[in-house]
Amino acid sequence: MFTLEELYEKAYHLRKDTLEMCIDAKTGHLTSSLSVVEILISLYYGGIMNHDPKDPKWKDRDRHIYSKGQGSPAIYNLLADCGYYDKSWTERFAQVDGPFGVHLQKTVPGVEISTGSLGHGIGVAAGLALAAKVNRELWLTFCTMGDGEMYEGSVWETAMFAAHHNLNNLVVIIDRNYLCTTDFTENLIKLEPLVDKWVSFGWAVRRIDGHNIEEIITACSDLRQRRQDRPMVIICDTIKGAGIPDISNKPIWHAAAPKSEADIAMCRKGLGLDPVPVAEPEGEPSGHPGKTQWTEEDGDKGILPNE
Repeated sequence: MFTLEELYEKAYHLRKDTLEMCIDAKTGHLTSSLSVVEILISLYYGGIMNHDPKDPKWKDRDRHIYSKGQGSPAIYNLLADCGYYDKSWTERFAQVDGPFGVHLQKTVPGVEISTGSLGHGIGVAAGLALAAKVNRELWLTFCTMGDGEMYEGSVWETAMFAAHHNLNNLVVIIDRNYLCTTDFTENLIKLEPLVDKWVSFGWAVRRIDGHNIEEIITACSDLRQRRQDRPMVIICDTIKGAGIPDISNKPIWHAAAPKSEADIAMCRKGLGLDPVPVAEPEGEPSGHPGKTQWTEEDGDKGILPNE
């Protein structure tokens, strides 16, 4: 097991590798990748997911459907760091003859399905979770999705389906960075109150700081021992572009990579040299509610032990 300090150091290096990948390729959804870094580090290195880089198709592995396929640079670099393939492979990101598409491709070892079309991943994840139930398999299915995907009807159809079938082996993790293609979500069509919405669909809900590794690991610590029959959604409040203040919470940086010498220098300087927990960019909205929110385990509509 890694210490908390080691996990944050890995998060820093994942951000650095992701930035350099996008600079080299002159493309890639950089800010979408940066918001999910601590989530990925926690899943793969924090003792949450069962997986084996030496055997990517291990029958008893937990399945991870990475639905926010536009954030592929982060998971491509993470899987390389885990040992699914040599790190030199990532130099072929966004190359015509390479396996690494700008959106996630299943040609990459450790990737379950190709994604990028919004709202599709959670449906696949629910199908896998149901199959595991039918076959009496013990592995869990995780689905990491972006908050913009919740504008898709397929997400809420799946939410009803998963609750109806009591898929308590399904864990959806929402990267709630509050930004879509052109603006903040709450300026486009309001998504809040998300906790109330997911509770009303029959899910257990936990809301945490998505850049706090300790909170992420704690929120996932009992997933294999839960006695509830409800699926779980963990809403992780994050910052789009986290780790580089000058591109954080900036809609104009959606789907963009730094190309000019000035922008490249700005991003490298912003990332800094020290692996420390992410701080909110001063004066910019993060949208974090300021407290951890957990629905009561008995199914009543309550939000948290600290209210």
